[in-house]
Amino acid sequence: MPKPRSKTGEKNLISANLIKFRNEKKYSQRLLAYQLQLKGYDMDKNVITRIETNKRYVTDIELKALCEVLEVTYEDLIDGNEPE
Repeated sequence: MPKPRSKTGEKNLISANLIKFRNEKKYSQRLLAYQLQLKGYDMDKNVITRIETNKRYVTDIELKALCEVLEVTYEDLIDGNEPE
C-alpha cells in the first residue's frame, strides 16, 4: 500500500513552512540540526534538507521536535500560521 501524499503529491505538508520559520530564526539547516541534537533528537542536516525538498516524510516525533526548537505550534508548522 503506498504512503499517503498531500493533494499536490508532496510527501509532507511542512516543507515551505519549515523553510520560512527556520529562516525567521536565522538558522541554517546545519544550525537547526545542531539545535535539535542538543535537545536529544537524532536529526542531521540531510534530514532537514530532505524534508524541505519534499523527498521525505515527517514522523510525529520529528514534527514535535521541530515545533519545540523553532518555538511554533503544530498548526503553525502544518498550516503556515504566524507564531504569536
